[in-house]
Formats: sequence, C-alpha cells, structure tokens
Amino acid sequence: MSLYAVGIALYILPFGLTVVSYLGYPLLLLVLRRRRMSVSTTDQSEWPLITIVIPVFNEAQMIASTLNNLLEADYAPELRQILVVSDASFDTTDEIVGEFADRGVELVRLDTRGGKTAAENRAIIQFRGSIIINLDATTRIPPNSIRALVRAFHDPLVGVASGCDVMIFDESLKLNVEESRYVNYEMWIRRLETESGSIVGASGCFFAIRRELFDKISPETLSRDFLSPLIAYEHGFRSISVDSAICFVWRTRSVKVEFERRIRTMAMGLQTLWYKRHLLNCRRHGWFAVLLIGHKLLRWVALLSIPLGVLGLLILGFESVGGSMFIAANLFVVGIGAIGYLWPAGGRTPRLPALLGLLLSAHLAGLFAWHRALTGKIDPIWEPTRRPLGER
Repeated sequence: MSLYAVGIALYILPFGLTVVSYLGYPLLLLVLRRRRMSVSTTDQSEWPLITIVIPVFNEAQMIASTLNNLLEADYAPELRQILVVSDASFDTTDEIVGEFADRGVELVRLDTRGGKTAAENRAIIQFRGSIIINLDATTRIPPNSIRALVRAFHDPLVGVASGCDVMIFDESLKLNVEESRYVNYEMWIRRLETESGSIVGASGCFFAIRRELFDKISPETLSRDFLSPLIAYEHGFRSISVDSAICFVWRTRSVKVEFERRIRTMAMGLQTLWYKRHLLNCRRHGWFAVLLIGHKLLRWVALLSIPLGVLGLLILGFESVGGSMFIAANLFVVGIGAIGYLWPAGGRTPRLPALLGLLLSAHLAGLFAWHRALTGKIDPIWEPTRRPLGER
C-alpha cells in the first residue's frame, strides 16, 4: 500500500466511525426496533412511595425556585420524600433548604465535598422510597412529569426510566440552538432504543431507578446515569425513555464551564464503560452489547481516532500539492469553528460558525476526556451548570 493510500485511510477513519455511529446506528434501530415499551395506568392510591434526590453545591441562587417547582408536582405529598444532599456547600444553600422543612423537604449535609455520585451514595441510608428519582438542582419539570416517570415502573420489567430533556435557551446564549438540536437527536435515539429493548444511558438531569438497583455499588468516579441502565440489565430489567416525563435543561453562558463539563462527563462515561466492559461482549450479551457499542463505544473511539486523521492529513500534504491545498481547506474550516466557539456571548452567532464551533468544542473536549480516562485522572467533583444572574 502506498503512503498516499495510507494517508487517505487514516484521514477518513474518524469520519467513517462517526458516520457509522451517528447515522448507521439509528438506521439499524429503525430497521430492528420491536416496540416493546408498555405503560400501565393505575389509581393514585396504588402509586409507590418515592424519594426525590437533589444533589447540590452552592445553589443558593436557584434552590428555592427548584423546590417550589418540585412541590407543585402532581404527586401525593404523603407518597414523596424530597431529599436535598448538600455537597459541603458554603453559601446559604443549606439555610434556604431549611426554610422548606415544614413543607416536607429534608436536608442531608455533607462536611466534605466528594462529588455528585459520592453525595448520593452517602445519602442512601436516608432513602424511604421504593423508587428513587435523581433530579439536578437547575432542572425544571412540568407538574405531570413525576407521575409520568413513576408510571413506567408499573411494568415489572422496567428498572430505570429516563426523563426527556428539553433545552431551555435564549437567543443571547452562545451555541444553544445547535446544542438543542443535538439534544433532540439524543432523545430520538433513546426513543428508538426504548422501542428496541433498552436505553443504555439515562438523562443525568432527571431519571428514576428502583431502590434495589440504586443500592448496588456505584464508585464515585463513575457516572450514575450511565451506570444505572447497565446495572438494571445485569439484574434482568429494561431501561426506557419516557417522552411525557419532560425536564427543562438550561445551558450555561460560560464557554469554559461548559467545555469542562463535557470533558468531565465523557471521562466519567469512559471510566463507567471500562468498569462494565464485559457487557460489550456480543456473544454473551447479544442485542444489549450492540446497543452499547453503537451508542457509546463507536462515538468515543471516533474521537480517539482524530489524531490518526490529522496524521493522515499531514501525509497527504507532504505527498502532493493537492494534499497541501486540502490541509489549507481543513484549517479554514477549523478557523470558522474557532470563530464560532469564541463568539461573544452577548451576540447572535452566525449559524455555520456556531455549528462548526460546537463540533470543534465537542471534539477537543473528547480528546481531553480520553487523556483523563487513560491516565486515570478522573475528578468526580462536579461544577453545576449555572443559570445567568437575574434568571429565576
């Protein structure tokens, strides 16, 4: 094989893996989906006791409105426990939560910060519900979303039920429209996976799990929303996405915070996949392994192969004048993406730079995440996504 052919092969490798993951995988789901989701309806009196867990760190700005929103949920107060787990907050979060004690809100205060998963692990002994709902402190839900999520568990084969993310964005926020489209794509994939048998990752902002599954070991450096469907599968349960269990998700104004969130989330996801790597064996785990490979592994391997694509591009540049022009064209595209990524937050980003900026950010974050995962530098401490000041 000539050096030029090697360059071509290396250059198209990340593109090929990306196309297979983002286009080939959903096409496979469309062909093979089996529409297995079932939802039962029962009287309110037959509904279970639930525990709603809200891990927080310095959420004084948002926690009151979050709790007010949650207390408006259409679920019998005597059948719900609301538990706020303060991960060593040092602002007035704990005092604000204490003001809701007479409305049934409980506070668990941790003196040492350990991260979101660690906070949930330490609060387990306080849980009273048979269904545990994980909710982010900045997430907003319509009144019927709790019931919609819990209703899924009337199917005895369901172990995890995920909410349906809907982006909250404002025209002044950078890249938000493009991110909302990506979130919509993810919700479509989860819907197809539900119809095909099981999702392989739940919404980190809003999902529910049976108590007996929540109690299983969840190391602090792992992602619980990714790990939960894997544990459910190992114990004979399905995990599903519930379209009617809507949760509104806000994206931050801060490019730095959002970029770091991407790195941390993917690094923990990679660590979680390695922890449960035996589930990638198609001979033993069949269709579930295919789902896990298609949705998670292929995407992440595509990011890991980017340096090989760059190497292929350099080989092409040294091999011919046309290759050099090709390098220039790629640098031009990257430059447009950089403009979109660095566009001032107060202005409306043009569509093409915004889209390319989002892709550039995601790919760079993926490479950093791989580095952290491969070197074992996983930091479980999370920085919650903050809403802009003045948004209540």
